[in-house]
Amino acid sequence: MLIHLRPAIVMMALFTLLLGILYPLAITGIAQVALPGQANGSLITSNGTVIGSSLIGQNFASERYFQGRPSATSGTDPNDASKTVAQPYNASNSSGSNLGPTSKALADRVAASVEDLRKQGVTGAVPADAVTTSGSGLDPDISPADAALQIQRVAKARNLPEADVKALVDSQTSGRLLGLIGEPRVNVLALNLALDAMKPK
Repeated sequence: MLIHLRPAIVMMALFTLLLGILYPLAITGIAQVALPGQANGSLITSNGTVIGSSLIGQNFASERYFQGRPSATSGTDPNDASKTVAQPYNASNSSGSNLGPTSKALADRVAASVEDLRKQGVTGAVPADAVTTSGSGLDPDISPADAALQIQRVAKARNLPEADVKALVDSQTSGRLLGLIGEPRVNVLALNLALDAMKPK
């Protein structure tokens, strides 16, 4: 039995060392050299302070900022640990709403969101990402069409010409990867930082 047990123990120790320690260290080292920003979370800093990640959305509620895609994430109710409450962009609880296309609750929420946009003066078609949540609830990007809906509100709140805000949105719009993969998108945090850097005229 010892003849069979010894090789098994040696192989387990060898592969634990190789695949559990050396391989992860090697991949981490390569990532730190080749893609240090991405390996460390794609963090965004302002004046030397980390203010977020380009991969995780944030909740911008002010009229002065572009707002991200609605988030359905939740968290523990501070008044009752047995209950949950809505906590938009709660990165520790990434989740969607789990409401299907036939859900009345979903239809009512989307209709209310569209009505809010209409009250803000939005006319025409409303992009889906302006009124629906994503599977993760943490989307950092919005579509250029969603950003375009918000230009008038943001420009008015900041006393900026709409043309200047539109030019900023255009400059912050990323295209498809290699011209084929994905959809054009605007990173909301990066756009709002660039917006803060603009001076009123």
